[in-house]
Formats: sequence, structure tokens, C-alpha cells
Amino acid sequence: MANPLRDRRTAADWAAAGQVIEIAEKLSGFQQLSSVVEADLAALEAAKVPARWRDSLIVGSLQFGFADARRELPQVHCQLTAKLDAVCQRCLELFKLSLETEADLLLLRQEETAEGYEDHEVWELQESELRPLDIVEELLIMALPFSAMHVDLASCKALFAEPDQQEDKTKPFAALRAQMTQDQ
Repeated sequence: MANPLRDRRTAADWAAAGQVIEIAEKLSGFQQLSSVVEADLAALEAAKVPARWRDSLIVGSLQFGFADARRELPQVHCQLTAKLDAVCQRCLELFKLSLETEADLLLLRQEETAEGYEDHEVWELQESELRPLDIVEELLIMALPFSAMHVDLASCKALFAEPDQQEDKTKPFAALRAQMTQDQ
């Protein structure tokens, strides 16, 4: 059986079918998202990179339909969650990053507009056909934080470093200040 995430159809075809796609796929099935995670994990020593990071699950659903009664405005409701391996930007240690995103998208061609649908995001289609996989990947990449960090501050080693592990906080211009005050 073919995977509907990889099928290509027009937005109107997806909506007319009332297609509902339940997702439970490994991260390895999402090439762009895998590349982003891999680049993040490259900050770790090779021995610290989890062997099975590509096995993280992407779970959720896509529900296609029309936003209007005249069936002219294709839409998709998306709910996605994932737990991905990431590197904390404070302490540079590995942790599980939880992602959750939900969106109502209007699937419009570039020349189309829709008035009165402010509760929807407009997804401009570059081509006449779309793959649901591309929507899932784009939404999850956009949900990634700019700087991944432990949510639980008690887990972050950078915030609770021992005094002898903290860096030396010498003031490089202290000697200059001392000289300036002597000259006065």
C-alpha cells in the first residue's frame, strides 16, 4: 500500500476526498528535517551522538477539506508532535526536544487570495500538486526553536556548574582603571 504522505495531488483533490492522514513515521522518512537535526547533533562528540536518533517518531494527523461552502478554498488542519534529540545551547549536552504544532492552512495558488479567513494561515503553492510530507516537514522545521535549550532548568549543567568549573571572570580593563584613578 502506498504512503499517502508521499502522494502528489492537487489541493482540491485532497480536499474533495476529505483525506485524513494519520502519521506515525520515523524521522528518517523526513529528509530535510533529518538534515536539520543532524546538523545540530554535529556539535556533539561522535561518541555522544545517539545511534538511533533517526528513529524518533513524528506523530499526528492531516485533515483535508474545504474552508468554504462553495468548495473553492482547500484547507488542511494539521496536528503534529515529535520528540527529537537536540543539543542544549547553554550546556552543549544532549536532551529530548518536544515539538508540538497545530495549524489550519488554506492551500492557495500564488495568485489566489481569500478574504475573511484570518483564522487560517495561507500556504502558497508553488506547484499545482502537493505532497503532504512537505507540509509536515515545513511545519516541524518552523516549530524548531532558534536555540534549543533544556526546558527544565534543573537539567541544564551550565546553570548549575560547580564554582571551580565556572570560568574565570577577570576584568581585562581593571588595571587600566586603577592607573587612570592614580593619575587623577
